[in-house]
Amino acid sequence: MIGKRIYSGSPFEAMAGYARAVVDGDMVYVSGTTGFVPETGEFPEGVVAQCEQCFRNVGAALGQAGANFNHMLRIRVFIASREEFELIKPIIKRHCDAARPANTTIICDLAEERMRVEVEVTARIPAPVPQDADGAGRA
Repeated sequence: MIGKRIYSGSPFEAMAGYARAVVDGDMVYVSGTTGFVPETGEFPEGVVAQCEQCFRNVGAALGQAGANFNHMLRIRVFIASREEFELIKPIIKRHCDAARPANTTIICDLAEERMRVEVEVTARIPAPVPQDADGAGRA
């Protein structure tokens, strides 16, 4: 098996046999991630709340891999309608502004009717900062 697997505990991972993210070397591949709230087992009402939760879920996977949104190289956003896309543009911008990843946005049906948005991310884990003899980092 190549790479480390990261699981979020989502029932969708078990049902479909996939990992939330795969780390291979310094690369992180985060699966399509919806606005599912792990603590409640529900989807929030509305695309804005679901999009915020998508990014929380993606952020958790990136964090477990040793990366964050500043390390994104590519993002794919799958959204159920053009009208809803207008509502989530500011959320996408907030999470992508620093990294400026390549972006593909697709208007499409999602796996379940209650899902309004799904986000997939590729990121690179940053190299460790070299340490001086006194333990201070060098740039």
